[in-house]
Amino acid sequence: MPNWNQTLSELQANSKGPHDLLRLKYLRMLHKHTGRNIIVYYSGWLQKAGVRGVDFGINDSDKTGFMTCSHQVDKSKGLDLILHTPGGDVAATESIIDYLHSLYDGNIRAIIPQLAMSGGTLMALSCKQIIMGKQSSIGPVDPQIANMPAQGILEEFKRAVTEIQTNPASLPLWQQIISKYWPTLIVSCEHAIDWSDSLLRGYLTKCMFEGDDEEERVAKINQIAELLGKQSTSKNHSRHINPTIAKSLGINVINLEDDPRLQDIVLTLHHALNHTFSQTHTAKIIENHKGIAFVNALQAVGA
Repeated sequence: MPNWNQTLSELQANSKGPHDLLRLKYLRMLHKHTGRNIIVYYSGWLQKAGVRGVDFGINDSDKTGFMTCSHQVDKSKGLDLILHTPGGDVAATESIIDYLHSLYDGNIRAIIPQLAMSGGTLMALSCKQIIMGKQSSIGPVDPQIANMPAQGILEEFKRAVTEIQTNPASLPLWQQIISKYWPTLIVSCEHAIDWSDSLLRGYLTKCMFEGDDEEERVAKINQIAELLGKQSTSKNHSRHINPTIAKSLGINVINLEDDPRLQDIVLTLHHALNHTFSQTHTAKIIENHKGIAFVNALQAVGA
C-alpha cells in the first residue's frame, strides 16, 4: 500500500524543484559511497531564527517522517542518520530513537556536519558511532523546563532554603523568586533529571558501549554524564562540544576528515540543505537516499 509520501506525490504530481533535485543528487551519491541507508534529519532554525510560532525542534510529528523514509528500504544495510537540529521534546526524542533501533537493530551511525544539540546529541549518543568534522558540535543533554535548566532550578531552590535558614532576613528576597514557581515544579525537575540521566546511560549501554568491559563502560558513561548531563559542569545548555572534547569523554567519534570522499559529499549535502532553508519556505526536512521526503514548510501569509 502507498505510504504517506507516495499518496502526497500523487496529489502533487510528484513534481520536484531544483532544491529537491540537488539534495537528491548528493543523497544518492552518499548512499553509493557508504552502501548504507541514508536519512537526513535537518532543521532550518538557524536560517529562520526570527520566525515565531514554528516548532523547529524534535517533536512527535517527526515520527511520521521517519516512518515514511524507512518504508521499503533494506533494513539489513543499516542506517546513517545525518543530524542538524537544536533538540526538542524528550518524549518525542525517546520515541524516535526506540523506533529506529527497532527497525535497524541498532546498526545506526550518526553523522553531524555542524550541530546536533540537546535531543540531537541524545540521538547521536544512541548510535554505534558518531562521525564529526572539525566544525561539528554536540551539546549537553540536561533537561530544560520552560526553557530553564531543571538542575539550575533545583540548585536555586536548595540555595534559597540554606540562605533562609542561616539568614532569615533574606526571606523577602527569596519569596519574590520562589513565588514565580508553579505547583509541582520542583518534583517535575527531579523527574526530568532522572529521566534524562536514565536515557543517556541506557542508550550508551545498549549500543555504543554494548561490547565493552563493564567496568570500562561504566567509567566512560559516568564521564560523559558528568559533562553532558550536568548543568553545573557544562555551565550552559547551549555549550558546543567539539570532536576533541567528545573523544576525551570516551565517545566513539570518527573524524569526517579520515574519508575525504565522505567529507566532500556530506558537506556538499549540508550546503544543499541549508540553501533549501535559506531560499524556500521549508522549516524542517526528513529525507532518504531515494528522494522520499517529509517536509515541514512555513505557511505563506497573504497581504
